[in-house]
Amino acid sequence: MSMFFESLQFSFSIIGPICLLLFLGWFLRKTEIIDDAFIETASKLVFKVTLPTLLFLSIIKTNRDVEIDFELIIYSVIANFIFFLLSVVATKFWVKEKSAHGVIIQGAFRSNIAIIGLAYVANVYGDSGLALAAVYVAFHTMLYNILAVVILSPKQEGFNPKMLFGVAKSIAKNPLIIGIMLGILFFLLAIPVPQVIINTGQYFSNMTLPVALLCTGGSLNLQALKDNSFNCRFSTTLKIVVAPILITTGGYLFGFTGQQLGILFFMSAAPTAAASYVMARSMGHNADLAANVIAMTTIGSLITTSLGISFLYWLQLM
Repeated sequence: MSMFFESLQFSFSIIGPICLLLFLGWFLRKTEIIDDAFIETASKLVFKVTLPTLLFLSIIKTNRDVEIDFELIIYSVIANFIFFLLSVVATKFWVKEKSAHGVIIQGAFRSNIAIIGLAYVANVYGDSGLALAAVYVAFHTMLYNILAVVILSPKQEGFNPKMLFGVAKSIAKNPLIIGIMLGILFFLLAIPVPQVIINTGQYFSNMTLPVALLCTGGSLNLQALKDNSFNCRFSTTLKIVVAPILITTGGYLFGFTGQQLGILFFMSAAPTAAASYVMARSMGHNADLAANVIAMTTIGSLITTSLGISFLYWLQLM
């Protein structure tokens, strides 16, 4: 029994700060201390400046004796792609409303790894975990963007070269990808960075997760939780229950434990990324359903992630 309570305490030490920051963001928005304009500007600052800085610094500050775990990255990319295929099959089998398939599938596989996932990893593993998580974010940001375009594109258009060029251009211009690639370049070539630049960048990177979580909480539409439609529940279940169980279990069977298994769990257990709403809306799909899935997975993942952490800690796997 003492081990059970110890695992719950460990779980709360990770989930608690994230819950409180999300709630604080929602409360500040509700009381109009922050508004939509602030959330939009701050989110832009995080995406274009502070988060790329955090990812860049986490890589260049990595111990040079530690090699990047590409086995974990390769497994996670393959596992996420297989889960995407399973989501496609399950959605086509269970959901009759074909027009909702793209939004449901995107909501199921596209994790908020760059904010919620990184926050979990930072809370548990610190700088050493962030370096590996940064490389994870790079590969999966590319994967998510490609798969989202594939699944949301009208069937008659197909996956043509023009679309492929558009996706490649979008990825190349993504500030997160740029920050990570620069970090890897500086790390591999041992390019020195002046200490004053590192110290200044650290101020920026320290802002990232608190501001990002406040913005996430502030943009949560709790009214969306009233949408108890089958489509929303189906996508949510795939995202915060099925995905972490399958991907983490698969990782354990492949021999990953400790920090490796923890990162796999945290990244797969993260809720649906906010970018899925923007993508669904811009490509003419049901944006309301996308927003509902984001809200439901964000709230629900706090519970499912807490249970998952407790279970893994109880088994001494992380």
